[in-house]
Amino acid sequence: MDNKLISQLKIDKNSVIPIYYQIAKMFEGYIYEGKLKPGEVLPPEHEIAENFGISRMTVRRAISELINLGLVFTQKGKGTFVSEPKLNDVTFELGDFYEETSKKGMTPSSTLLGVRIVRANKTLSEKLAVPLGTSCLYFSLVLAADNEPLVYEKKYVKYTKQKPILEVELKDPSLSSLAVTHGSHFPTTSKRVLHASIATKEETSVLEVKENTPVFVVEQTVYDAEKKPVGWGKSVYRGDRYKLTSYIGWSANNIK
Repeated sequence: MDNKLISQLKIDKNSVIPIYYQIAKMFEGYIYEGKLKPGEVLPPEHEIAENFGISRMTVRRAISELINLGLVFTQKGKGTFVSEPKLNDVTFELGDFYEETSKKGMTPSSTLLGVRIVRANKTLSEKLAVPLGTSCLYFSLVLAADNEPLVYEKKYVKYTKQKPILEVELKDPSLSSLAVTHGSHFPTTSKRVLHASIATKEETSVLEVKENTPVFVVEQTVYDAEKKPVGWGKSVYRGDRYKLTSYIGWSANNIK
């Protein structure tokens, strides 16, 4: 990557938008605009950190966001590279919640429902490939637009760092960023599975919808370089308020 490009990047440390997210969106823009091309390597973590005057952990969280979007991939000992657009795949996008709701003139918000350490039950043991009883960080929240609940999220990661859980870190973090902060393995790939369902009793209560309301369920698993799961989560979207759109190619987000 041209050093001039990174020197042009600016962040607002006083913004309510997390710094790691600002950086991720900047690199995302460069990729979509063609300033960063497939196969091109991103600057090393320490260079990005020095450029912005931030910690390398914050840089790792930004990179994890890009990995989560499928825009970059890492190779151990070599760096982080821009991915090739998967032109033969059909990828359905639900879009960034805050951006999508703001575009529609609505006010987005998130409410933290719960954060705690849990012991892996049979489901978590299978999803995260850990023994029963393993310590995992559980995180749940509801996303709303104009105070109307639209998305209910639950996320779990291996809790290996035994790091204190700070509220400032829990402003709607992605599954990959939770894994970076509280796990010992850096996530490098992400898999999402979409299926339709009917809201459970719990989901009906949280989303404030009637029984048998249709929902979209997106299950996500993030993996480390050895393809071992380090995090798993489930997002439940109200079926009466969401639609799926598929675009192909890096510049597809410019199509209206």
